[in-house]
Amino acid sequence: MTARARSRGSHPLRPSAGQGRRDMPAEAPVAPQWPSYRGPSQFVGTSPSQRVTVYADPSLGAPGLQNAQDLVNDADRIASANDALFGTVGGQVSVIVFALGSRTDGTGGADHMGCDYTTGNAIEVCASFGNSARVAALFEAELSECSMGGDLCGVSTGEALSRWCAAVIGHNALPDFATAPQWAQDGMPNFVDTTDPTDQNPDSTGCGMAFLSWLMSQGHGLDQIAPAMVALRDAGTLAQLYRNQTSDLASNAWPSFQAAVQQLPNAITSDDPFGALAQPAQLVHQSLWTLALASKVFSSILADIASGKSAAQIVAGVRALLPTTKFVHDPLIGRSESRRLVPPHKAR
Repeated sequence: MTARARSRGSHPLRPSAGQGRRDMPAEAPVAPQWPSYRGPSQFVGTSPSQRVTVYADPSLGAPGLQNAQDLVNDADRIASANDALFGTVGGQVSVIVFALGSRTDGTGGADHMGCDYTTGNAIEVCASFGNSARVAALFEAELSECSMGGDLCGVSTGEALSRWCAAVIGHNALPDFATAPQWAQDGMPNFVDTTDPTDQNPDSTGCGMAFLSWLMSQGHGLDQIAPAMVALRDAGTLAQLYRNQTSDLASNAWPSFQAAVQQLPNAITSDDPFGALAQPAQLVHQSLWTLALASKVFSSILADIASGKSAAQIVAGVRALLPTTKFVHDPLIGRSESRRLVPPHKAR
């Protein structure tokens, strides 16, 4: 969820259920080079769709292995929901569960490298013994950044977006990562009209979290907001997002948001002060999109089976139905530093 350098390096995230494990192949796949982990990588399993391959640090023992097995079981749900939010189809990724930052309660956060499925597809997540929901949410935080196509995940707008993706798809399992309360305590600086060129500032991230909470509470679903923010790219502002979503003037975004904040009955104590997570809009658009697509895919599979097509032909038919978005590859995206997500009190 966060980045040390713009368009270069890793994207760490730090704080301020399925069908069972697949049979292990005769030869486990070779683990990729991880952003920071250098120990042995124990292969745990691959999701049924083959999109997510999960490893674990064997020194974590049974609790860490359970986190990894649970992620195998949940990975396809997460990936499909992430696709629905961005309106694209993501690529294959690998993920390892280990004691990131020497923590085993999830507070070590998550990390990956570049902001796409080529340079950022090796994802690290912190183990969370006894609470695999946090591992799933950390995974989504980094996966969502891969769907940003090389933009956003090194700036404040993208950081807020990735954390909101984690909150919606990860069932709000990371409340201790909240940054909006700190933004409020620090005087609510205006990061609506300007975008902070870093994802390590709790104030700019917190402003983005509260602003998106407000926008979504008015019926603008995250599945509408995510592709709109990607289209605006790094230079886009939350004010421009407001204009695109509401057709109101961008200059009205900050004063309207401030007026809404002043009308809150309680102080800002979470990243969702306007209760957007409880709004049906966060589910309706995604559900309609998913159901319509699922119907087409299911019909295609049945028709191909009836006509005697091979498995490869069936898969090709399904892929042809899925929406795609081509992103411009940024040759500056490298692997020199990570994009680390961490809690506010650990942010660099």
